[in-house]
Amino acid sequence: MKILVPVDGSPLSLEAVRHAIALVKQGLRAELVLANVQPPASLYEIVVAHDPDVIKDVSAGAGAHLLEPARELCRAASVPFECEVVSGDPVRALCDLADERNCAHIVVGAHGKGALASVLLGSVSHALAHAAPVPVTIVKAGEGARAARWLPAATQPRPGELGAH
Repeated sequence: MKILVPVDGSPLSLEAVRHAIALVKQGLRAELVLANVQPPASLYEIVVAHDPDVIKDVSAGAGAHLLEPARELCRAASVPFECEVVSGDPVRALCDLADERNCAHIVVGAHGKGALASVLLGSVSHALAHAAPVPVTIVKAGEGARAARWLPAATQPRPGELGAH
């Protein structure tokens, strides 16, 4: 079984990673697919770069950098994982990736906006819950820390991180 875990570099996305790791540590036989979605290149970037490969390389590097803390958590917990950096609209890209990688589940961090802000501004986690081809678990602030009690000390939230005590 594969679980897709979108990672944007935010503390809430690391909460989702901790939650998914805890599921595996509690006995779920699964591999995590850590994914970062980069925005598509702007017209300015396309004009200035002149070479689409340069834009692609910069985007891949930025995504890999944002995935590194999630990789560290998986390594410390000895949970199998793979990484993917894609670009485009986050909801569409994640739905496509879940389908392409045969993921059975998505675990995503909540954005942390209030109900009114989510309605007015939209929310990737909310939109993903409605559009995804597989079940979606939305991890709220602090849930990853509660799940982390099942994890080795190296994967616990550090002081100053969301969910740290």
